[in-house]
Amino acid sequence: MSISSRFSVGIHILALLEIDKTEVNTSENIAMSVNTNPAVIRKITGMLKKAGLVNVQPGIAGAKLAKDISEITLLDVYRAVNAVQEDELFTVHAKPNPDCPVGRNIQSSVEIQFTAAQRALENELENRTIRDVVDDILNKEPLES
Repeated sequence: MSISSRFSVGIHILALLEIDKTEVNTSENIAMSVNTNPAVIRKITGMLKKAGLVNVQPGIAGAKLAKDISEITLLDVYRAVNAVQEDELFTVHAKPNPDCPVGRNIQSSVEIQFTAAQRALENELENRTIRDVVDDILNKEPLES
């Protein structure tokens, strides 16, 4: 199981809102950049709004950043879009055979490692911001004046 693509789409939306300030960033315009359906964008934008990362007003087209991109961590986005459920990045198969010594102990033996790995990922995401992503994009594709 992989992390939901909502995570990368959420990052995409936030980076686009910062970089493309010449356009009204409607769900249709953002969907063209992401190459997806505007309904998907509206759903994820709603999640970002609920987390306080974007502002969207009913009846007014376009979304805007609610915070400076240096203040939005990738962990904020990860959590906002429910990329994975709490402590469920890794799951252990259900109902291993209790008559087998491995089956009887596998869950408790790997859950500790899985929890540590998830914490390491979350710590890394907490140290990266949307500013880092935007800067990398602009280094690859400088804006025309």
